[in-house]
Formats: sequence, C-alpha cells, structure tokens
Amino acid sequence: MPADTNPYGGVFGGWLMSQLALGAGALASRVGEGKAVVVSATDFAFPGAMAVGDELSVYGEVAETGQTSITITAEAIARERNGETTTKVASGTFKFVLLDDDDRPRPVRAAGEAANTNTPAS
Repeated sequence: MPADTNPYGGVFGGWLMSQLALGAGALASRVGEGKAVVVSATDFAFPGAMAVGDELSVYGEVAETGQTSITITAEAIARERNGETTTKVASGTFKFVLLDDDDRPRPVRAAGEAANTNTPAS
C-alpha cells in the first residue's frame, strides 16, 4: 500500500523485513509445533525493487536446528501486478527460540517424536 513506501515511491525495506519475519515465524511455529519467538535477524539483502501493487511471496527453509532454536532462511519474491515477471526483492536469516506454556525455552523435538509421545510402550 502507498503507506508502506519510502520517499522515492518504492516499497519500504522495513515492510519487506516484517513480511520475511512473518513468513519465517509461521514456518518456525509449524516445524517447532508451538510458540516460536524471533531472537535475532541477520544477513538482510534487498537485491531488487518492489512496486506498490506487486504480489509478494515469502519462501522459507530450515537452515539449522539447535537445542531450543530453529534458524530459518527466507526470501521474498515479487510478481509484477499485471504480468508474470518475478524478482527476488529481499532475503534474510531469522533465529527463533521455541517456548513452552510458561514462556520458557523448550527443546526442539526430533521428527516423529511428537507423534509418539502418547503411544504406550510395548
């Protein structure tokens, strides 16, 4: 929207950063199976320009998993409003810490562990 532009009429980089954070956070919560809060954001780059009205897609990938953290790399791709041309407009890396119900860091569960937590041992 026009309110998200810089003085030169381009989409403000801060808005793009927030969209990357939202996309990365959704992935961290899904992979981490619960609450995930961002603790750092690094390596931002803005290789292309985005115009008001362009469609934005955010793609994320788990780059690293720690004891209580998940690091996500994210990139934003803009598609021109009235066409099919796409441009990579932003990228960054986000580290999230998983929290329990008391908002304390909790361990990242191994794949499949969550599905087996209520299964009785044979």
